[in-house]
Amino acid sequence: MIKKKTIQGKGVPTSHLPFSPALRVGNWVLVSGQASVDETGRIVNDTFAGEMRRSFENARKILAAADLTFQDVVQVRNYVGRKEDLTLFNEIYQEYFSAPFPARTTLIGCLSDLLKFEVDMMAYVE
Repeated sequence: MIKKKTIQGKGVPTSHLPFSPALRVGNWVLVSGQASVDETGRIVNDTFAGEMRRSFENARKILAAADLTFQDVVQVRNYVGRKEDLTLFNEIYQEYFSAPFPARTTLIGCLSDLLKFEVDMMAYVE
C-alpha cells in the first residue's frame, strides 16, 4: 500500500466534496484542483483575473503547508473557461512562475458556468 499524507494547515481551503487539498506521496506533493473559493470551499465569483489569482493563492497556501513554494512545482494543469482569456492567463501565470517554467497543460472551455479558472499541480520535495 502506498503511504499517503494529507496536506492540511492554516488557510488551506476545505471542501465538503470527497477529496484532499493535496497529498504527499514519497517525494511528490499533488495539489488538487484549486478554484476561486474561500477557506470553507464556497465559490467566490470574480473577474477572470480575480478568480485565477485566488486559485493560485489557494495553491500557494497548500504548498506552504507542505513547506514548498511555486519554485518546487514541476507540473501545472490549467483549466481556462474561455479562449478569450488566454492572453490574460499567460500574463498572470508569469506572476507566479518564471524560467525554467514548470511543464504545463492548458485546457480551454472545459469548466461549468460556475468557474472561470481552475489549476492543479505537482511539486517535488528534495
